[in-house]
Amino acid sequence: MKLANFLASLYPGPACYILMSLILGTSGWSYKEWVGPFYEKKTGKFSHYAKYFRTSEINSTFYRYPSEGMIQGLRRNAPPGFVFAAKLPKLITHDKWLRLGEGVEADTWRFLELMRPLAEKLGPILIQLRPKYSYDEHAGVLEDYLDAIPGNYEWAVEFRNESWLRPETYEILRRHNVAYTIVDEPLLPPETRVTADFAYIRWHGHGKRLWYDYEYSEDQLEAWLPKVRDVKGRTRRTYGYFNNHFGANAVKNAIEMLDLLGEATPEQKIVLDKIREHRETASRPLGVQPLTAYGGDEEDLSVADHLTHFMDARRLARAEKIKDSELEVTESGDESIKAKVRNYYVEVDLGNQVIKHNCDDWRKGMSRKRMCKHMGKLFLSLPPGQSKRVLERIWRDVDGWVFEE
Repeated sequence: MKLANFLASLYPGPACYILMSLILGTSGWSYKEWVGPFYEKKTGKFSHYAKYFRTSEINSTFYRYPSEGMIQGLRRNAPPGFVFAAKLPKLITHDKWLRLGEGVEADTWRFLELMRPLAEKLGPILIQLRPKYSYDEHAGVLEDYLDAIPGNYEWAVEFRNESWLRPETYEILRRHNVAYTIVDEPLLPPETRVTADFAYIRWHGHGKRLWYDYEYSEDQLEAWLPKVRDVKGRTRRTYGYFNNHFGANAVKNAIEMLDLLGEATPEQKIVLDKIREHRETASRPLGVQPLTAYGGDEEDLSVADHLTHFMDARRLARAEKIKDSELEVTESGDESIKAKVRNYYVEVDLGNQVIKHNCDDWRKGMSRKRMCKHMGKLFLSLPPGQSKRVLERIWRDVDGWVFEE
C-alpha cells in the first residue's frame, strides 16, 4: 500500500477538532531565559505555557526523531484544544534534501508514526528547507516529495531561497494544499501568499547577529495587522509563531499581537504586564524606585514620573520619541486642552472630567484609564507646571474621569 494511503487510513487529521480560526504562539517553550519574566520556576515549563497559549511549535523534532515517551508526555499534558506544530526532521530536509531515492518516504512514515499519538493535537508539519535549496535545482524534487506524502495532514513549506518566489511555486503548493510559510526575516520579503485552506506565519526577527535575538516594536506589529487579517479572512485557520525567543520576546510579542488584534485574554494581558514589570525592575538603576514607592508628596516628581500613573515605561519611551513637529496644540487653557498628535485628536475637558482621543491603543486602554504614547507626548510638551497640575488633578479623582473616543 502506498505510504500516503496507508497513513490516511490511520489518521483523520486535525481539521475537525480546532474551532479557533486564528491561533498564535511561540516556536518552542523550553527556554531557560524565560524563567523570571514568564516562568516561575525551571520545572513544569510546558504546563505553565499551555495555561496561556493554545499552540506551539515543537522545535526539537527538527534535530532528532522524538521519543515515544516525549510524545506521550505532550499528549497527556496538553489541555483540550491545544495544537502542536512540528518541524520535519532535518534528516529528511537537510541531509537527504527530500530525495525519494534516499528513502525519505520511509523516513517520513517513521516520523508520522511517532507523532500519531498526538492525534487531534497535531496541527501543521513544517518542511523547512535549506537556503541553498533552489527552485531551478529542486522544484521537481519537492513536487515528487509532496506527491508522496499523505494529504490528510496539514503541511507547510518554509523556503529560504528567493528563487522560489514565483507563480510556478505557488501552483505546486496549491495543487497539494500545502501552505506557503509566510515569514518575517532578513532573507525573504514578507509576502502573504495563501496556497492552502490554512495559513502558516513565522516571525523570526531581524537581529544583526541572530535573527531571533530581536524584539518587535509596536509599530512593526501594527504593520502586520492588515496582513494577518487578510490571511485569516481567506483561510479556515491561521497559525502564527514568534521565533524571537531571547529574553521572552516571543511571549511578549505574541501576546502584544493578540492584543492588537483584540483577541488577547485577560490572563495573557496579566502575563504581558508581568514581563514588562520584570524588565523595568531589571533595568532600573540601583536605588531608583518605581512611582508607587513615593509617598503623598509629589512636588519633586517630573512630568514623566506623573505619567507613570497612567502608562508603562514602554509607552512613555515611545512618547518621548514622537517628534515635536508631529504635535500641534490648538487650545491650552485652565479648563480645556486640545491638540493634534500625528493624525489623531486629543481633547482634555477638565471641567467635565473627560478625555477624548482616537488611536487604537487608547481604545484598548480606556476602560483601565491607561494613556497611550500620543497622550504622553502632549503632556511632555506642555509647560511642566501645567502638565503636572493636570495629571495630579486626574490622578486624585481618576475614577471620576471618563476616558472616551
